[in-house]
Amino acid sequence: MPPVFRLRPFAALFLLTLASGAAAQRDAAYDDPGETRAALVRALADRKAAQQRAEKLENDAARATQAAARTASQTAALAARIQQAEADIAAAQARLALIGGQRAILRQHLARKQKPVVELTAALQKFSRRPLELSLLRPGSMREAVYLRAILASTLPQVEQRTQALRAEIARGRALENEARQVLGQLRAGEKDLLHRREALAALESRQRIESRQAHGTAAREAERALALAEQARDLDSLIGTLDKAAALRQQLAALPGPVLRPARPADAQPVATPASPEGTAATARPPARYQLPVAGRMIAGFGAILPGGTRSEGATFAPRGGAQVVAPASGRVTFAGPYRGYGQIVIIEHGGGWISLITGLARVNVAVGDRLVNGSPLGIAGPTRPTVTLELRRQGVPVNPMEFVG
Repeated sequence: MPPVFRLRPFAALFLLTLASGAAAQRDAAYDDPGETRAALVRALADRKAAQQRAEKLENDAARATQAAARTASQTAALAARIQQAEADIAAAQARLALIGGQRAILRQHLARKQKPVVELTAALQKFSRRPLELSLLRPGSMREAVYLRAILASTLPQVEQRTQALRAEIARGRALENEARQVLGQLRAGEKDLLHRREALAALESRQRIESRQAHGTAAREAERALALAEQARDLDSLIGTLDKAAALRQQLAALPGPVLRPARPADAQPVATPASPEGTAATARPPARYQLPVAGRMIAGFGAILPGGTRSEGATFAPRGGAQVVAPASGRVTFAGPYRGYGQIVIIEHGGGWISLITGLARVNVAVGDRLVNGSPLGIAGPTRPTVTLELRRQGVPVNPMEFVG
């Protein structure tokens, strides 16, 4: 019996490859493959860094003997875990984008080959399945029919060989489809993990606020004063300068000795040592320890870059994913937290020794003036759509490049 040519399953598989997995490709966030690969590398690096920070903070929380220190480390650890989950999602989205690009190229390649293959398949199927009795009724002799069948029998192996590359491409399409399904599952799992960790952080922050209510009165008065200063300040630089002077005054007051009892005889009185000027020590003070970026994302403007309008950047600006977790770049005390015109919600952190960090572009702030923060304490979240977060680091009021101190 003459062989029957079978390419019909390949055509069906081709249509299946075209139709399935389209939803995953709609989520592709990048158009350029080079940019997508760079985003994948960056997301994997962010994930590793966030995981290391989370493990260290969890160990700090386990070793802490005071409840306040333990809670602070726990909240910072949860914020790091949130950033880890965000990096997992970013990596999955980049992988889906890369797979989607490969599948698009493969679809275009297969589409060019589909038409001639389908026409050849139809012709060969027609000839190979014609009953021998019908061949006798057509003009020509039985010898011609047998000759035609012999030609078909010798042609089919050649067709099978020449379509081997096409079958390999279709198999590659199925492999990409399976890989896309797996990555999409990882993406959905990462989103669930992110939601659970955000809920846990919100619960822990609520407990932390309840525990600190005894200092609510003083903190509220300081926050009101900070907001009043923000209304009076000409610009952000003047606001930071005013808060910097207040911080220096607070350090001077903290350095003053406590009350000294009057001696029994005036001759026994000892002179009181004058505390060192904070300006003298700040010049030699070290930068904040373990300085880190407040958010994960692509840097879109570095220190000194020319911004729209001709101004020069005094920090580093990042483009994180929507709703990204923003954390404290180093330990310190919050001196301002709230809205400021043109900058969204901002946070100013005093690190001591004349060092101040400014974080702008937040959509929500979860800290208050007077809060003591550790490295990685949650500050709030970025905006939901195309957010930008800027970090500025100042030493004695002078902007410096924060990227030089990130370790």
